Amino acid sequence: MIIIHSMNTHDSLPRTAADLVRRSMRTAPVVVVTGARQTGKSTLAQQVGTDMVYVSLDDIEILDRAQRQPDALLSVPRLIVDEVQRAPDLLLAIKRAVDAKRTPGRFLLTGSANLLLMQRVSESLAGRALHIPLWPLTRREQLGLGRAGLWSEIFATPEKEWPALLRASTAPREDWRALARRGGYPTPAHALAAPADRRLWFAGYTQTYLERDLRGLSEVSSLADFRRLMRAVCLRIGNLVNQAEIGRDCGLPQPTTHRHLALMETSYQLVRLPAYAVNRTKRLIKAPKVFWSDTGLAMFLAGEGEPRGAHLENLVLTDLLVWRGSETDAPEILYWRTTAGDEIDFVVEWQGRLLPIEVKSASRPRLADARSLQTFREEYGHTALAGLLLHDGHEIAWLADGILAAPWWRVF
Repeated sequence: MIIIHSMNTHDSLPRTAADLVRRSMRTAPVVVVTGARQTGKSTLAQQVGTDMVYVSLDDIEILDRAQRQPDALLSVPRLIVDEVQRAPDLLLAIKRAVDAKRTPGRFLLTGSANLLLMQRVSESLAGRALHIPLWPLTRREQLGLGRAGLWSEIFATPEKEWPALLRASTAPREDWRALARRGGYPTPAHALAAPADRRLWFAGYTQTYLERDLRGLSEVSSLADFRRLMRAVCLRIGNLVNQAEIGRDCGLPQPTTHRHLALMETSYQLVRLPAYAVNRTKRLIKAPKVFWSDTGLAMFLAGEGEPRGAHLENLVLTDLLVWRGSETDAPEILYWRTTAGDEIDFVVEWQGRLLPIEVKSASRPRLADARSLQTFREEYGHTALAGLLLHDGHEIAWLADGILAAPWWRVF
């Protein structure tokens, strides 16, 4: 029996990734939408695949059928399979079905883990599938605009016209602290107004993640140790990852720390931001910065009642990740740091250009705040676009030559 599930109305906001999913289904026989649980993958799949049969492997009967009779489950012409990571061997049957009949848009899969990073998944559907991430809602998605920030427009617009571009933005101003507290998961961000209700939701989400989702990915000997490590990471948002230090603070051996961090990344909770270097090999060697996919959940896990400047940085990163996931030629998102102490929060590398971004939670940025942006532009010359200094005020102004100070809410 195939069970059809109804959509949650509060999840039906337009999503940035929807257009790319539709375009991908016109090209590839398999499209895989992955992301953390409760980001709206099921709803997006049903919105895009309105003429497809939908099954969820969260249903025990369907899961048993996928494991025992996978070919029979896949016999329908076009199929959505939700939470496909729960039956990794089903991917082998999908591969056989695609090789027998290569029809574009035949399968739309969703998963609460990055299938490309899962050790239990031996079949990546290479050459048959396109993988699209779904992150928590951006601010503009929460407003019903169905998009991320103005990043594409910034790259496409001459720098001297950036002030006019940003002033024309219709997204309203809001307190970034409120945005950080509610995060971007559809239920707490869009359906729950009371802080106490959101805390209850985050508590239930954490329990489900620890007791169910993780056990489906890998054996975790101590959930208490894992949760303590999550707290330590969330308290270090925006900092360089030092696995030895984190492990020591949590009383965990380095191999366990490494494995648990990898699990957080595989399940789309932890985000590692690589360092920018002209030599791409060096990007893999330098220590990454650590962020969390959702600021609301990060604050809950860390036990923080008031957002910090690092949470504003995290909001910018999440918006950039959503934008990156909607582009066919995905941009690189990195940070920049020198041995002399110069540092820039984000460097976006796209279409042969570099966009340096510095984030300040103050409402009145100073010239000193632009120093690292100026150093970066001097070092990378014509490759670098003007620097963006995002702040919490109202004014859009050139703070220095090639450095535009702009309110964050005008950009995303």
